[in-house]
Amino acid sequence: MAAGQFDRVADFLNLDHSVRERCKWPKRTLTFSLPVHMDDGRTEVFFGYRVQHHLSRGPVKGGLRFHPNVNVGEVAALAMWMNWKCSLMGLPYGGGKGGITCDPKKLSMTEQERLTRRFAQEITPFIGPEIDVMAPDVGTTAQHMAWILDTYSTHSGRFVPEIVTGKPIELQGSEGRAQATGHGVSFLAARALNKLGLPVQGATAIVQGYGNVGSYVVKTMSAYGIKVLGISDITGAIWNEVGLDAEKLSAHVAQTGGVVGFESAEPIDPDEMLLRECDVLVPAALERVITESNAPNLRCKILAEAANGPTTQPADAIIEKRGDIFLIPDILCNAGGVTVSYFEWVQNLQRFHWTKTEVLTKLEIKLEKAFENLLSFCDRHKCGTRLGALATGVKNVALVKKTRGLFP
Repeated sequence: MAAGQFDRVADFLNLDHSVRERCKWPKRTLTFSLPVHMDDGRTEVFFGYRVQHHLSRGPVKGGLRFHPNVNVGEVAALAMWMNWKCSLMGLPYGGGKGGITCDPKKLSMTEQERLTRRFAQEITPFIGPEIDVMAPDVGTTAQHMAWILDTYSTHSGRFVPEIVTGKPIELQGSEGRAQATGHGVSFLAARALNKLGLPVQGATAIVQGYGNVGSYVVKTMSAYGIKVLGISDITGAIWNEVGLDAEKLSAHVAQTGGVVGFESAEPIDPDEMLLRECDVLVPAALERVITESNAPNLRCKILAEAANGPTTQPADAIIEKRGDIFLIPDILCNAGGVTVSYFEWVQNLQRFHWTKTEVLTKLEIKLEKAFENLLSFCDRHKCGTRLGALATGVKNVALVKKTRGLFP
């Protein structure tokens, strides 16, 4: 899907063939076998991947995920999207992504530590604060970043906090990092409501996914006065016509492990939930949930893509043809995470610490600028926001490659 999107954008920009090919293919694709001692005495071999899409604009930046379905194709696509995202946001990074094919739910924390440290050991020759900076992703947390930091620092013989972002505060992590993506999604949804002339206070939303991103979307939107009517996660979906109480729901999930069973809501089919009427629909789970089957029946005014690649290309074409849905594309909508990761990296390089208010204020300034630049580009070129966002990102990378030239 990422490659198909790039080809469409390259045709739209009429990129020179030599620059086009250099922009499309990753700089490095790394594959590792990772033998790990398991708790029961066995030795099991896992497989890990890291794709560094481009270093032309700076070190690559992107998460490391633990998931049973991780493969090199998925990682490469996510690295490409991260490249355009960093470019769109004006961050001095290329795109990177990594993953290990495993089910973290079936691994003890000691097994996860051994696996993470083994991956860090194998990838150390290929990373560095000015080469490749990792962060948490699906199935990984600040603790996994702490293990990578410690492994890399041990090899370096000094403390190197800038090697990863999304790490614990006590290891010079950044204030505001945990809620950054969800906060950014909510901020941009509110700006889209403003653009459509709709009030933010009293607007309605549906959120698919209640992980780190979805939970903070619910909390931030509720703080804005947006009523979140429906929420789903791996346990099922719930609905309350007058709006769900964010704080009570958070306590319920912390106690039970899922949204289902929340006493102030009724159960609903997760697929049906996506098709109910609302102002803002937020897919905040995994890829390819908005398809050609359900896209014609969406009843939202704004589609805020908190997840990576939640809309398939056929569905994208349907939404664009409909013309009645304001799309906030994923590479802008969920850019809050990488933007605050950038802030964390900058703080580490300077050995300086910002407050949460400073971080979130700087985040909103960056998002506002990118949002307005995107709308201006779309207005000038008479294109949709998906094409506009990707074209802006690709155009900036292509310009850097053309200006730097090709060595030798």
